Amino acid sequence: MNLPENRFKRALREGRQQIGLWCSLPGSYAAECVAGSGYDWLLFDTEHSPGDPLTVLAQLQAVAPYDVAPVVRPASNDTVLIKRFLDLGAQTLLIPYVQDAHEAQAAVAATRYPPEGVRGVSGLTRATRFGRVAAYAKRASEEICVLVQVETREALDRLEEIAAVEGVDGIFVGPADLAASLGHVGEPGHPEVVSAVEDAVRRIRASGKPAGILTPDPDFARRCIALGTTFTAVAIDVGVLARGTEAVMRQFTAG
Repeated sequence: MNLPENRFKRALREGRQQIGLWCSLPGSYAAECVAGSGYDWLLFDTEHSPGDPLTVLAQLQAVAPYDVAPVVRPASNDTVLIKRFLDLGAQTLLIPYVQDAHEAQAAVAATRYPPEGVRGVSGLTRATRFGRVAAYAKRASEEICVLVQVETREALDRLEEIAAVEGVDGIFVGPADLAASLGHVGEPGHPEVVSAVEDAVRRIRASGKPAGILTPDPDFARRCIALGTTFTAVAIDVGVLARGTEAVMRQFTAG
């Protein structure tokens, strides 16, 4: 059995725009519901959601038949968590709160087997198709995509150093935490935050790495795409559900 190809990683390398949906609802049913909506990628979040390795396993299984790329965000830049998600079959990880080149190197090392990294070895995981993928341990890194998240003033100050780390396949700008770091908590649309995000996207692209963002503001999403984002998340499932149901209810309570 061959090693599954990471189409998302290939798309980033080829510079093809990937439009994504942020998934904070931990259920496999919700994941399958949105898997056929036409997005290029779905982000399964375990940092700011109740999700964990077991719920992500069910999500990966639910979306496997669909033409969409799953991306998993661990709760932290933790070697054990990263190992568990890789063993479950996740091929693309978004690592949160990467502050400098050292932390970016640690994230990459967690996805590589020794001697290149520190990932623990098991030959009977879902990632290996339970031992059926020939030479998985020797070739796994070819299809693993490491995205790191910069979301503070300090991280932006070290952006080029982070981008230069070998094995980092893309850099994601986190507007919400960046807003807090810049003194505008809860205001990702503040002009200083917007300016910092736009500057970060330009610098990431100048470094030669793909840039990513999450914004439910369609106008700002288009602005970021114009500036050069390659993986752009444009909605959050929880927000779509909450605001959508409110909009329906308003039709029956207006006036």
